[in-house]
Amino acid sequence: MNELSLAFAPLLPWPVLAVLGALAIALAILSLRAGGRGAVLRLCAFALVLLALCDPSLVREQREPSKTIVPVVLDRSESQTFGKRNAQTDAARAALERAFADLGDIEPRFIESARHGGDNDGTRLFQALEEGMKDVPRERVGAAVMVTDGIVHDIPASAAALGFTAPVHALVTGHEGERDRRLELIEAPRFGIVGKDQIIRARVVDSNIADREPVVIEMKRDGEPLPRVVTRAGETVDIPVRVEHGGQNVVELEAAALPGELTPVNNKAVVVIEGVRDKLKVLLVSGEPHPGERSWRNLLRSDANVELVHFTILRPPEKLDGTPPHELSLIAFPTADLFGRKINEFDLIIFDRYSNQTILPSVYFDNILRYVENGGAFLVATGPDFATVQGLYYSPLESIIPARPDGALIERAFRAHVTADGEKHPVTRGLEGANSDPPSWGEWFRLVEADVVNGHSLLAGANDRPLLVLAREERGRVAALLTDQLWLWARGFDGGGPHVDLMRRLAHWLMKEPDLEEEALRASAHGHDILIERQSLKENAAPVTMTTPAGAEAQIALDAAAPGLARAHHAAQEMGLYRFESGELKALVNVGPENPREFREVVSTTEKLRPLAEATGGTVRRLSRDASGAIALPRIVELREASVFGGADYLGVKRTQASALRGVEVAPLALGLLGLAALLGAIVAAWAWEGRR
Repeated sequence: MNELSLAFAPLLPWPVLAVLGALAIALAILSLRAGGRGAVLRLCAFALVLLALCDPSLVREQREPSKTIVPVVLDRSESQTFGKRNAQTDAARAALERAFADLGDIEPRFIESARHGGDNDGTRLFQALEEGMKDVPRERVGAAVMVTDGIVHDIPASAAALGFTAPVHALVTGHEGERDRRLELIEAPRFGIVGKDQIIRARVVDSNIADREPVVIEMKRDGEPLPRVVTRAGETVDIPVRVEHGGQNVVELEAAALPGELTPVNNKAVVVIEGVRDKLKVLLVSGEPHPGERSWRNLLRSDANVELVHFTILRPPEKLDGTPPHELSLIAFPTADLFGRKINEFDLIIFDRYSNQTILPSVYFDNILRYVENGGAFLVATGPDFATVQGLYYSPLESIIPARPDGALIERAFRAHVTADGEKHPVTRGLEGANSDPPSWGEWFRLVEADVVNGHSLLAGANDRPLLVLAREERGRVAALLTDQLWLWARGFDGGGPHVDLMRRLAHWLMKEPDLEEEALRASAHGHDILIERQSLKENAAPVTMTTPAGAEAQIALDAAAPGLARAHHAAQEMGLYRFESGELKALVNVGPENPREFREVVSTTEKLRPLAEATGGTVRRLSRDASGAIALPRIVELREASVFGGADYLGVKRTQASALRGVEVAPLALGLLGLAALLGAIVAAWAWEGRR
């Protein structure tokens, strides 16, 4: 295609040429009024001079017509996976490829929207359109086609925001008459105090608003069933949930599915409540005054979250010195309150160098046994008396104390060290100074020799004898520290040691802090990346079984990351609740937001895109009219300028006039400065001739 045009390249600026033209006209008018016979000739000569100064030329452009670009955006969001929508999208793409190939001068550009947007962005087709058309001049766009279920969350407010003047057509997947039920979270607590109820507000929404049948909501907490809730569609219901433990409490809610509904995925909702402890109530009973007593008290009082109740037995019953009772200023030990009525109020009970004295009758030891079996935490910090028959082991608590004394004491300098199990256990793994040989800790000078009867020894002392033993008893936990020398670390003797870190970890393990479990399976999500962790004292971690939100199962192999800790990463392809199992251990993690925008509406619709499509002259229509999934694609035709680019059986594509320049030929109409000199010579000659006359 050739285009011919006239071009100017003025030798002087246009304002100067305009002034010269005005002077020439003025001189011609004056000459005519004076009766000059050559006025017209001089005016023509000046006109030729000005034309030469404009340097006119003929330009012939060789242009090649450019194809019209039609972007076709294919919706690949999660809602497109329901029913036969993805199959309809694939069939529509194949049909469009054939239709555009038949036209020849139209270039389709297929753009697939990302399956995963932001955390809760939903379907963003126009963002995908903008990114896919960055390298295309907007004048080449003849139309934009959206193959989608119609649920789009980034529709522009006006057609002008599109950046091009061409029709937008929507081909909607799905079919008329779809029905769906979803569970909507209205309020979901993020944090809760352990042992207290939190309220989850939810609502069941049904696409058939006339349905008022009762709806059953099944509930689970950490995989364990909770009482069901009965409500009706459209009604808001308050659901109380008890926060059982610190860390993540994963609460699942699932509304009963409708017969033949589109998908049960959005019938479920997941709420993750981070359990936090209020005041930790600790009972510390010191059997006698000793240097380590102050260290325990200072350590526990340094934590503002700990409410400490501390009693020291200064005058045991066997001490009979004849002092009259009225002269004693000691406080009576409130055994009935502490070990009777209020024992279950304590999160942790510590017996520090307490021997089998007659302070506590057997009935209160029985209360301590029941307290531990029902989930309580008990720590025994021993002293020399533990090695004797008066030791606490030879009391009714024998069945829960994890180390049995053999009657001997080691009283010489030694350095505590982490055992093989201790290197894997979260309580002692990675303690500061443990990696050197010997550990860079201060020395201790006394150790009660004992044998482990239950649990695991995490620290060892002289002769590799147990020093710190942890064990589980029924639902509770027990620990035994077989020395009374911890206070040396606290006072910095011989460099001290990590007493604060060790005791804090120990106390939190006793109170079932999830991060300190020695046998645990954990899963956490960062975007769509799931981190799986298996904590174990065993040598090798077995593969973990993963169950996706859709119910598919897969085996995930773990790689060793640290002693006792193995990890793996998994890229989630679906939003929803993932389950991981390893033996009897389970872990739950929710990928995506608790109330995903993508699943709030899943029934396909032609109404959301209709205003924008009609504003651009485009159309909105369904690909299929029934549940069979078969599609009927309209004809594709090219149109010049029109107000509506579509009809009952066709989609219109605006024919663009865009072209690409391939070559240019220039033919000057003036000879530049030589022509100008010739014209000036002619004018001078004419004036000379008139002068002779």
